[in-house]
Amino acid sequence: MRSPRTKAVVAAAALPAASVAVVLASAAPASAHGTMSDPPSRVYVCKNEGPENPKSDACKAAVAVAGTQAFYDWNEVSLLEAGGRHRELIPDGQLCSAGRAKYRGLDLQRTDWPAKRVAPGPLTITYHATAPHAASNFEFYITRDGWNPSQPLRWSDLVHLQTFTKQNPTTFTNWTLNIPQRTGRHILYSIWQRVVGSNEAFYTCSDVDFGGSTPPTTPPTTPPTTPPTTPPTTPPTTPAPSGTWTVGKAYAAGDTVTYNGASYRCLQAHTAIAGWEPPTTAALWQAI
Repeated sequence: MRSPRTKAVVAAAALPAASVAVVLASAAPASAHGTMSDPPSRVYVCKNEGPENPKSDACKAAVAVAGTQAFYDWNEVSLLEAGGRHRELIPDGQLCSAGRAKYRGLDLQRTDWPAKRVAPGPLTITYHATAPHAASNFEFYITRDGWNPSQPLRWSDLVHLQTFTKQNPTTFTNWTLNIPQRTGRHILYSIWQRVVGSNEAFYTCSDVDFGGSTPPTTPPTTPPTTPPTTPPTTPPTTPAPSGTWTVGKAYAAGDTVTYNGASYRCLQAHTAIAGWEPPTTAALWQAI
């Protein structure tokens, strides 16, 4: 299947010469400059799997939530007027998408995002910049010890690793980070802030796996040592709706809500954000 860029080029060929430049200019993203390629960011993983037919369940869910265009425009997870105000502009739970609805699939709280196996100590990372900008600053973070990937990613979850200032990146730029001790799944988070001529900033979430188990958010309960002597007499019933769907509320799989007079059951645990309304997110909600 042709990408939007390819389709625009074909369309331009059928137009008068004076119109070709306009078509091609509109086909290119207004701000499309790069993302982490190693460990690969979530958008880079889904781009490489193929937006139309992704392989991993996580990328399939991301496409189901927000469509394929985000992964054709994989190098513009950015804010044009950030100017260092990252925490002010991007809400908790939306760090991977930079708070942009177009990329909301990247914020899905899942434990099966494709992840690179890593270990504590020196780690060489690579950033793929399709339009490098000189004198830029790059900040790198990792999620705190004990963070759980099934929970929303918040600014308070990030631990600063290193900042590289006045960098002149090339198409592929490497840095070495000193990775602390961790267990289970975590996220490497980066911020690329342009300094000269623009306030634009780019954001990435790269999933990594240290091995071992991710600590649960609550201690497990101890199962009974003796099974019940009699089965329950009352059959299970469908839970009553827990209220109207609300932005900012955390929902667990199986929760039911009402929205515009209809009832829906939650399919994946997540925290609701604008743009994830039940009728438009079949990967998260099922009409009942």
